Amino acid sequence: MNIIESDIQAQEAIISIIISRTNNFVNKNLLSGSLDTLIRIGNVNKKNIHIIYVPGTYEIPLIAKKISILKKHHAIIVLGSIIQGDTIHFKNLSFSVSNILMEISIQYTIPIALGILTTQDINQAIERSGVKKGNTGSEAALCALEMLNLIKNIENKVTHNFF
Repeated sequence: MNIIESDIQAQEAIISIIISRTNNFVNKNLLSGSLDTLIRIGNVNKKNIHIIYVPGTYEIPLIAKKISILKKHHAIIVLGSIIQGDTIHFKNLSFSVSNILMEISIQYTIPIALGILTTQDINQAIERSGVKKGNTGSEAALCALEMLNLIKNIENKVTHNFF
């Protein structure tokens, strides 16, 4: 039996963080949690972390695709918050953005860690950005670290004919 697992250390990893400026009062906490996790827990070199600001969550997939095409990054973390309003815009935006990001991740074989909050109100967004219920940015960073290492481990196993 062959078991492939990974750790979360990634000193040499190159990681992009794409962050929405919409709801910045929430998103800045997501970014803080993500950076803390990458640097303190993953030991990622600060010079290898690229932060890209976009106007809103809708614009994140385009930049994620552009970064993926370049094939110079090991993972992408996307951060933002979509807060439900009185229209169906919330549902359409949440569904579309997450589906497109998943397609980009699969097409270009790059982990895209989803740190986009989808909440019913501002209070839930604040809670999930580090106040009461953990920090979704930190969780996304952990996911990115584990996935980039897992992909590396699988590639190493293929190179050594374990598959």
